[in-house]
Amino acid sequence: MTESTTLVICPGIHEPQLTDRFLQALKQQEILLNTPLIFPTQKYPAFSGFHVLQFLQQELKETNKNSLVFLSFSAGVVGAIAAALAWQASGGRVIAFIALDGWGVPLLGNFPIHRLSHDEFTHWSSALLGSNGDSFYADPPVDHLDLWRSPDFVTGWTTKKNVDGQQTRPTTAIAFLTMLLQRYLGGFSPNVSG
Repeated sequence: MTESTTLVICPGIHEPQLTDRFLQALKQQEILLNTPLIFPTQKYPAFSGFHVLQFLQQELKETNKNSLVFLSFSAGVVGAIAAALAWQASGGRVIAFIALDGWGVPLLGNFPIHRLSHDEFTHWSSALLGSNGDSFYADPPVDHLDLWRSPDFVTGWTTKKNVDGQQTRPTTAIAFLTMLLQRYLGGFSPNVSG
């Protein structure tokens, strides 16, 4: 059996309509090959790595055959990073980890870690707790929930570390997410069901 890559979305503590709007923005970019797994925060605590891992094990029967890309927001970053590390420790593969506003959450792992932040201070202070890949911060700053609800309306800067230091260039949150998801999931498919 061949290995497949699954996008796992771990929302924060907020109304489900915000995640619906976030998914709409992703679908408009036609970057999802398959329907992502969405951790049900209406049933379980967003910050519970135990529950995220249990959910993944129930949804993905052949755990060692699935490579995962985690995309998480706010309190969901806490549960997602714990589950990602546990998934990897049990023999599964984590392709990448993307955290939107995971302020104050240490992110360490031997897989690419990307952060998106609603302002420059959150970007700077979060990077101190781990980030080994390209990142993004909103400029002008936006409200915390707006980063999740409307990434297609958030402008800012992508930062990339290289041998000369750090490069920045203007972009949008949705363009940055599109670039990352293309990199880790590959290809396009306009036929995405929700």
